[in-house]
Amino acid sequence: MTAELVRGQNHPLSQSRLEIRISAGTPVAAAAALSDENGRIHGTEWVAHPGAPVQPGLEVSRQAAADHRLAVDLDAMTEAVHRVSVLLALPAPNGGAGPARFGAVAAPFVAVTGLDGTEVASYTITGLDLESAVVALELYRRQGAWKVRAVGQGYAGGLAELLADQGLSEAAQLAAGIDEAVARGLARSVQVPPPHTSEGDRSRQAAARAVGHDQGSVPQGAPGSVPPAYGGQPSGGQGQGGPQPAYGAATDPHAASGGPVNYSHPGRQTSAPPPPPPAAPPARPGQPAQPVAGEATGWSMEERLYNQVWGMFEDLARTAAAYRSAVDFAESRMDKELEQALSDPRSRIGGQGDAAREAARARYSQLVDQARASLDRDVAQLVAESQVVEPALPPAFARWDNPCWHAYRVPMEIPMALRLGDLRLPEAEAIRIPMLLRLPLERGLWIDSGRTDSLDGTFTDSHDMRRLAMDTAVAHAARLLAVYPADEFTVHVVDPAGSGAQALAPLSQTGVLAGPPAQGAAGVTEVLARLIQRVDLVQMALRGGAPDALPPGFDTAQQLLIVNDFPHGFDDRAVNQLRYLVDEGPAVGVHLMMVADREESAGYGPLLDPLWRALLRLTPVPDDHLADPWVGHAWTYEPPTVPNGSEVLRQVLTKVAEARRTWNR
Repeated sequence: MTAELVRGQNHPLSQSRLEIRISAGTPVAAAAALSDENGRIHGTEWVAHPGAPVQPGLEVSRQAAADHRLAVDLDAMTEAVHRVSVLLALPAPNGGAGPARFGAVAAPFVAVTGLDGTEVASYTITGLDLESAVVALELYRRQGAWKVRAVGQGYAGGLAELLADQGLSEAAQLAAGIDEAVARGLARSVQVPPPHTSEGDRSRQAAARAVGHDQGSVPQGAPGSVPPAYGGQPSGGQGQGGPQPAYGAATDPHAASGGPVNYSHPGRQTSAPPPPPPAAPPARPGQPAQPVAGEATGWSMEERLYNQVWGMFEDLARTAAAYRSAVDFAESRMDKELEQALSDPRSRIGGQGDAAREAARARYSQLVDQARASLDRDVAQLVAESQVVEPALPPAFARWDNPCWHAYRVPMEIPMALRLGDLRLPEAEAIRIPMLLRLPLERGLWIDSGRTDSLDGTFTDSHDMRRLAMDTAVAHAARLLAVYPADEFTVHVVDPAGSGAQALAPLSQTGVLAGPPAQGAAGVTEVLARLIQRVDLVQMALRGGAPDALPPGFDTAQQLLIVNDFPHGFDDRAVNQLRYLVDEGPAVGVHLMMVADREESAGYGPLLDPLWRALLRLTPVPDDHLADPWVGHAWTYEPPTVPNGSEVLRQVLTKVAEARRTWNR
């Protein structure tokens, strides 16, 4: 399956001979630069460009074009080469012809493929504006293996600034030579008509420019953003994911000339996805259409299923909102009719008043029954859709009782999202919508152990709540470990009093934790200090423009810290360190999962209020605490549960541990 990368994301490469296919909306010059482990280019002979298109292991196009195919042989690279950067540049304007910045053209699309054309990874370079040159992606060595990383770093100063930033002393001269070679090639070239390609060949199609208030990130409401009902966090994701309803039409230049109007959501134009797969056969007259798993738009089946789940969420939200509005209207109408009927003193005598009341109540019942019938019809359709979608979900989206877990294999790439549980509404108890959270995490999780009762009225004492909360935290952590590649996720645990030992057994006994759960005040201090040091190191590397300049053996995986029984074992200094991790950690891959009762930490006063607000609150029992400002619903959240007596969680974690041992040999 193709890995659709976002800026900064990487993906392992299993092949050494590759093609890099580039598609842009205008002719661009393509080049490739070789650099050492520090990211420095040692000389002009380390750059393949239109003036010198062939270098050891590299071959690039000889002239500017809208489509390119670069050849790469990683086995032919010398030991000194640790990175291959793919560079794109707009040709220098000739007499004012041609765009001068990437912000004026369609977002370039880059795909890494095998020699047979099979796509390994792809990246749509969005967020460019004044830049005229860009480092599209890079192939780099890590522990003897090659990976690809989406970069998307643009330079307003063109190729000269780009090459100088990579340490080339002859940057200006080489950039001028490349411009001259491109100009000669353009002078000899003859414009040809665009090729007729199939809709499925993305590498030959230019991506549409993203429309939004911030081209550098996914706008709110676009694919990749998360409405507040799903946690209220914006996502800097990969231009795919949870859409909101396309209520408005995007501005289209054809509209003024009488051409077709594009009614798609402007935030969904980061790329031009193919049409949905063939739908089910037409339904019989008067019967609803049969649902099909993956019938939403998207490049991959994972993206189609993700968008389909969001469509189900939106459909249920709208139909429930319509039902509630109809009931409110029926009640207000009945109240008005009763008020009018009883305002006349004559109607209070005899049977006129009783007849008026009965008529008003009958009309109320009729309206409510009509609204309920519409709701039941829509919910029945959603239930039918859920019955075909749920079995087709991949492990990251599936419940723990889904059979896909029995065929589980440790993935080679990070999925789009993670299932945190289910959502439902009281008017539609028959349907549960998966609650999907985009990856990588952009905020921590808080498993609330402070409730003492549940929605069904059953009593749960504080001891049981703590146990359920820790079980829920372990289920979330296990799923995170299961959906990340073997070396991409590390879990630490702080359990000062050792009260979570029983719940943590699946993690501890399978060996997937970074170390034994830290206990006591000393253990808390040691773990927090280590993670804060990691945050500081990564921040310094990023601010210094050298993300790879980290100490040898540095764990670059995403980090998760599980904190049990907070605030026990935490002093004032440790509490401030925890707040620092909550504020600064997610941006550099350090995340927090708190298992705590907010009331127990009330002694710290308002100091911890920002901490709780920064975390996504989840509960170990069903609770209607997730607010949906779009239609005013309070969604009931149901936590993920492992079936009683099932060993699926241990089996999955055992495979994760085995994959890690194999990877680290």
